[in-house]
Amino acid sequence: MLRLCLSGPVEVLVRGTPVDLGPPQRRAVLAALAVDAGRPVPIEVLIDRIWGADPPTGARRALYAHIARLRRLAERLDDVGEGRLPVLRRSGGYQLDLDPDRVDLHRFHRLVALARDSAQPAPRRAALLREALELWRGEPFAGLPGTWPARMRETWRRQRVDAAVRLADLEIHSGDPAAVVGELTDLLGEYPLTEPLAEALMRALHAAGDSGEALRCYAQTRRRLVEELGTEPGRRLWQLHQEILRERPLGAAHEHEVPPATVPPPSGGSAPYAAPAQLPPGVPGFTGRTDELARLDALLADTGRHPAAVVVSALSGMGGVGKTALAVHWARRMRPAFPDGQLYVNLRGFDPGGAPLAPERTVRGFLDALGVPATRVPESLDAQVGLYRSLLSGRRVLVVLDNACDADQVRPLLPGAPGCLALVTSRGPLTGLAAAQGAHLLALDLLTAEECRDLLAARLGAARVAAEAAAVDEIVVRCAGLPLALAVVAARAAARPQTPLAGFAEELRTAERILDPLDTGDPATAVRTVFHWSYRTLSPQAARLFRFLGLHPGPDADLTALAALAGTEADQVRAPVGELTAAHLLIEHAPRRYTLHDLLRAYAVELVADHDDEPTVRAATRRVLDHYLHTAYAADALLTRRRHPMALAPAEPGALPRQPADCDEALAWLIDEQAVLLSAVERPLPGFDGYTWQFAATLTTFLERQGNWQALTDVHTVALQAASDHEDLAGQAAAHRGLGLARFQLRDPQGARHHFTRALALFRRLDNHAGQARTCQNLAKMAWAHGAPREALHHSRRSLEHFRLAHDRGGQAVALNDMGWYLAELGDLRQALAYCRQALPLVQATGDLSGQAHTWDSLGYIHRHLGRHAMAVECYDRALALFRKTGDRRSEAIGLTYLGDTHESAGAPGPALAAWSHALELFDELGLPEADALRTKLRSAGPSASADDLQGRGQQLRSDDPRRSGQPKSVERAHMSQ
Repeated sequence: MLRLCLSGPVEVLVRGTPVDLGPPQRRAVLAALAVDAGRPVPIEVLIDRIWGADPPTGARRALYAHIARLRRLAERLDDVGEGRLPVLRRSGGYQLDLDPDRVDLHRFHRLVALARDSAQPAPRRAALLREALELWRGEPFAGLPGTWPARMRETWRRQRVDAAVRLADLEIHSGDPAAVVGELTDLLGEYPLTEPLAEALMRALHAAGDSGEALRCYAQTRRRLVEELGTEPGRRLWQLHQEILRERPLGAAHEHEVPPATVPPPSGGSAPYAAPAQLPPGVPGFTGRTDELARLDALLADTGRHPAAVVVSALSGMGGVGKTALAVHWARRMRPAFPDGQLYVNLRGFDPGGAPLAPERTVRGFLDALGVPATRVPESLDAQVGLYRSLLSGRRVLVVLDNACDADQVRPLLPGAPGCLALVTSRGPLTGLAAAQGAHLLALDLLTAEECRDLLAARLGAARVAAEAAAVDEIVVRCAGLPLALAVVAARAAARPQTPLAGFAEELRTAERILDPLDTGDPATAVRTVFHWSYRTLSPQAARLFRFLGLHPGPDADLTALAALAGTEADQVRAPVGELTAAHLLIEHAPRRYTLHDLLRAYAVELVADHDDEPTVRAATRRVLDHYLHTAYAADALLTRRRHPMALAPAEPGALPRQPADCDEALAWLIDEQAVLLSAVERPLPGFDGYTWQFAATLTTFLERQGNWQALTDVHTVALQAASDHEDLAGQAAAHRGLGLARFQLRDPQGARHHFTRALALFRRLDNHAGQARTCQNLAKMAWAHGAPREALHHSRRSLEHFRLAHDRGGQAVALNDMGWYLAELGDLRQALAYCRQALPLVQATGDLSGQAHTWDSLGYIHRHLGRHAMAVECYDRALALFRKTGDRRSEAIGLTYLGDTHESAGAPGPALAAWSHALELFDELGLPEADALRTKLRSAGPSASADDLQGRGQQLRSDDPRRSGQPKSVERAHMSQ
């Protein structure tokens, strides 16, 4: 029997003996595939996992070589009958085609998930957890360097701790606490700062009659926390200590009170709590702020001394004074004190480019970071805030809210339970936050002269600063204690090490306006002087690009977008970008992604207005907008494989739109550029209003598939207003259809029908058959979801007519398949079969794998109801293989459910249970509500159920069709109409 081990060194074991895998990097390749065993992994993801964010030039070739050698190893194992380890080529990547149960950590996850089922007897659940923990062989990925292995190690460590704590709770409640004392003692020795382990061990010791040892465990844990982290134990551990001291009965740690190692997702899914690590990089050479850091340290201590309070600190000060730098520096230094993660967001409260970030979007982003599936995000802001606070309850999480505009923007983002600390920065004092939430206010002043000198010494070297003390003193005076100004001066001086500092002091002295924000009271004016002094030393290409950055629609950009802005090729923009980053006028905040400080952006806007004529500005603006719009349009086409109702005008010369190679690349680009695309809609540039609804139209499918209904509503609300203001009928039609989709997903059928009806009328008026076809599909989907298959069939027939008039073969295929499905719902199985058979060659001709999968799925459904069970199983197998290839895991889970029903109808209970069990794992992993009905069915069937038993019990799930729960047939099929 072949097994793959990831806990400990990465090894392939055959009959318990390790197989020679070759060098460590090959083991890293195997590990990168094994964590997604049975699923394709894109090449870019593999490269990132193996080499990190800055891979060597030959990384792709090296990956191919390692894959080839792993394939040869797999062939040798297969030839000698020792097992199979196939590495398959998939679109855009590779897949280790191995049963996940052959991988120790996947088996660990499955056993732990089974142990979560409270319907099972406690001894059975304890046995499952013991079996899971016995799989552990040591530190996961032992010997593999890099950030990804380290991140995975931390995630799995938490899962191991969580399993151990759950096992301890079960054994304590069953009356055998001594059974876990030894294991918990060993585990706490490995992770001595993990409070849930200490709590479990103390409970076990006390329950076993050794209260003295329990108290000694607390004292030792407290000492380690104070010495190594500078913090007191958390509320739960402190309360347990008090209960043992007072000889009170211990409050039971029931399973709904999961200790802070993990958090169960809403509705009891199996995904672990995701510990976020969102802090941005710290500022190199950070210095000074000793008093402020000490005050923040004191606030951290309050989280231990006052366990009933949520500690909030608000840093305020003028723009450029270093609030963000201080907050991030302190937060990164204190990461060990917040083992359950760190959240960060730039609230853009004083962003010159537009409105502050809305709380709705911020909370949604935090829920995504905490691992909440899109299907479980509540609809209202209040419910989202409640879920966010519930996830943080009982944990130690640091929340950094940067650049807030006022207290109202911050309040929904504050944790609701003790143990967490919120650190807020703002240009305003946020006194309202102090009055209502008891925030500790800390006003950040300019740097002292000594701190300024220390900053320059950290950037330029102590020897250089000491050699020109007089020049340094003058630079300090001219920069007036503003860290941002000092950083710019230091960057220029570092770039010219042969130039005396006296020369830089003279340039500051002879500038048009003296840099003295305290004298002017206007920090933007003072900073402008320093920026101008730095700007005028740039090369013409870098200076032009810097000015044009004021025209960019979003918060950051990659090199291709910057090249489009500049009107040059991507390789030609690298030099000016490097020049700007070296001068600290541009920040590479993520690998190959660049952003601009808000004051610098305001300065760039002024410069472009002063130095560039209107035709030049319009051409640059159109280039960058066309770059994003045409790329988004191409990405959307790959996601939908349908003719778009909107026709774009040719892109401006030099726009450099990208053409993603496949759906994976298209989706990755949309995810990376989501903030920019949303900004382009929500903050349209004057004179370019037509782009507003076009951007919204290209984002429709993406936002719906992401489950981001609020953003879908927002962009189309703005788009509808813009299109109405300019009497643009095409824009109004697209916006109404987008709003209809949003209202449908938000369970507002009347609102959805209103918008779909308006969209259909406008598309008809425009003689736009592609638009009418999609809208009719949307109406059909809505009718079917609300139990009206005959009305759905009517709308599908109309959509087919319009797709034919639009000459859209892919759309025709989808419409035919939908008609077949609705006919099957109405009982006309023969006619349904005919329509789906017509759809299959059409959808195959378009290369639409998702469409093919859904058509095979429909054929399986029809054959099953015709009693052709063998043929139905074959169709479902084809559909499932395609769902796995496209990564449509929800449809895969639903298909497995129906495959199980087919085996059940054929009198094959074993395969039926296997298919349902696999489906349940996927539903649980994705956090979907369909899991509950299927779990009930499996529980009632049981491993010893006969075929007759299953035949009768099968009716209970059919009445709750998973394809109809919340969405029609499947989410992916609904998306195909976009």
